[in-house]
Amino acid sequence: MLSENEIKRIYWACRRGMLELDLVMVPFYEQRFRELSEVDQQRFVKLLECEDTELFQWFLGKGSPEDPELASIVNDINAFSKAAKA
Repeated sequence: MLSENEIKRIYWACRRGMLELDLVMVPFYEQRFRELSEVDQQRFVKLLECEDTELFQWFLGKGSPEDPELASIVNDINAFSKAAKA
């Protein structure tokens, strides 16, 4: 289980400074992160280590991570974003 300090650190890592990424990652984090399994939380944290340009392409649907673990969490985030817009 993550400590409150780790939770806060992850939140700040979600804030990328690129509006398009912030609009995808922050709502997912705020609404879904604590509900994720420990494995999916670890995938999300691993995703935060990726470059903004990669994240932007993946969230636009213009490619997918080669790593199946990252691809899984990207798919979850994209599905969440699509449902939130509906």
